[in-house]
Amino acid sequence: MSSKPSCAPLATLDLPVRKAPRAWPSANALIGASLLLTLLLLALLGVLWTPYDPLRIDLLARFQAPSAAHWLGTDEFGRDVFSRLLIGARTSLWISLLSVSFAVVAGTLIGMLAGYLRGWTDRVLMMFNDALLAFPGILMALGIMAIIGASQYGIVLALGIAYTPSVVRVVRGSVLSLRELEFIEASRVIGNSELYTMLRHIAPNCLAPLCVLATSMFGWALLSESALSFLGLGVPPPAATWGNMLASSRPYIASASWLGIFPGLFICLALLAINLFGDALRDRLDPRMRK
Repeated sequence: MSSKPSCAPLATLDLPVRKAPRAWPSANALIGASLLLTLLLLALLGVLWTPYDPLRIDLLARFQAPSAAHWLGTDEFGRDVFSRLLIGARTSLWISLLSVSFAVVAGTLIGMLAGYLRGWTDRVLMMFNDALLAFPGILMALGIMAIIGASQYGIVLALGIAYTPSVVRVVRGSVLSLRELEFIEASRVIGNSELYTMLRHIAPNCLAPLCVLATSMFGWALLSESALSFLGLGVPPPAATWGNMLASSRPYIASASWLGIFPGLFICLALLAINLFGDALRDRLDPRMRK
């Protein structure tokens, strides 16, 4: 009489477990994060220390080329270019950060109200928002700066208002897709208020597209601040920003080229770092971009 072959229970089988591959940072993320961290450290260094007083005028040291005494040379008033670039990094990055923060906070609140409440609230808010979107951001900022005057916080207000409509559109689109999901309906059924539902369940789910947009907007704000300063509508002299340093170098670009090269190089490196880091962040947070 033949006996049936015994089979071991599945629970006792020692099957090899395949570990998920480790997600290494991409080259864009490494390069962008490294450049951005370097610029932030330079801005922090400008707060704590500079080789020379960035506002001290020394007419005997005018137009000195880069040397051991002045690493990036001096300008038309004998001021140290490297010291002014450090101070300009702090000013330009701080203005860009405040502008993006203003746009993100205001745009998130308006977009959540429009997308969640719907009805006439949505129609009225989006009517004004679409009207603001019809103007290019830099053109709207120019108009606002012409009204309120050139100052540091005037630029923050102008750029914040100019970039708020873009945030409103992104947040509203996310809220419209989220408000019909089951967990939002469950929050209403158990008695949570509309405000609690928006802040506790909807707002956290809007963070991924909002982070990607905020990273891109930081580059837009930095470029716009430099453009406004270049046109004379930014932070008034003698305060240093990368834009007004670039503007003041125009009459001397042939005889003292370092006055325009180094501020322009800092602006280009900052934009490159932000764009590379933003692309890497998009690839990380957007499921459609993952391989």
